[in-house]
Amino acid sequence: MITGILGRKIGMTQLFAADGTVVPVTVVEAGPCLVVQRKTKQNDGYDAVQLGLVGPRPSPRRLTKAVRGHFEKAGVPPTRTVGEVRCEEGDPFAPGDKVLCDIFNAAEHVDVVGVSKGKGFQGVIKRHGFGGGVATHGSMFHRLPGSIGASAFPSRVIAGTRSSGRMGGKQVTTKNLEVVKVDAENHLIYLRGAVPGARNTVVKIVKKPAKTQAA
Repeated sequence: MITGILGRKIGMTQLFAADGTVVPVTVVEAGPCLVVQRKTKQNDGYDAVQLGLVGPRPSPRRLTKAVRGHFEKAGVPPTRTVGEVRCEEGDPFAPGDKVLCDIFNAAEHVDVVGVSKGKGFQGVIKRHGFGGGVATHGSMFHRLPGSIGASAFPSRVIAGTRSSGRMGGKQVTTKNLEVVKVDAENHLIYLRGAVPGARNTVVKIVKKPAKTQAA
């Protein structure tokens, strides 16, 4: 069985449970996706499918011959977004097949992969959660990082020391989000909690393994 799908983050809203509880959810337009390539253990060493997210088509001028030939071989129109998800050996998926959000069910848990919001250059308090210094008695130490290494030895800053720098704009995986509702007719999935990225960010929703679901 195919384990995931590509989609676009729409935004956040609320749903009401049967007992009146308010549930914060993120709405994701999941699919429809087209299978562009089927990878097998015999040819590629593992079983997976390459999916293309149906949507605005890329300009023909931006397509290289290799990319154009890749889509023509599959018999599907070129897509701007392509991603890969695992599947099981012997799954009957072939290039041109559609993958819809009905592969998910309410109450199951998924992982969501996306690119987080870029926040630019930030200091250590916002970027790493440092506590900062006291705010009174003329300390002059409020939002500084403190000591970043000894001066005598090794006389350098150790690689990996947490410091200020660019924050966000990286691939992030949010784990164990609950599927609250699946609207297959409108290709929408409602996930409990927050999903990485801004609105219209492309995300990949991946099913949890069967053992994890049972736990």
